[in-house]
Amino acid sequence: MKNTVKVERAKNDFTQAQLAEKVKVSRQTINAIESGDYNLSTVLALKIAAVFHTTVDAIFELEEKDW
Repeated sequence: MKNTVKVERAKNDFTQAQLAEKVKVSRQTINAIESGDYNLSTVLALKIAAVFHTTVDAIFELEEKDW
């Protein structure tokens, strides 16, 4: 799954640690999400979208290999 978490984080001037604190996960989890190495829960995806005041599908997108 592709995502734009890193881009959204940069637009909002958040560090990984700041975003992690806002959504109550570790900085390492945010790093893994940005790297595409983490299958996040629906709840976490909704929290991240809420922090950035956008929708889940604006941040996360399925790739061909996800089907």
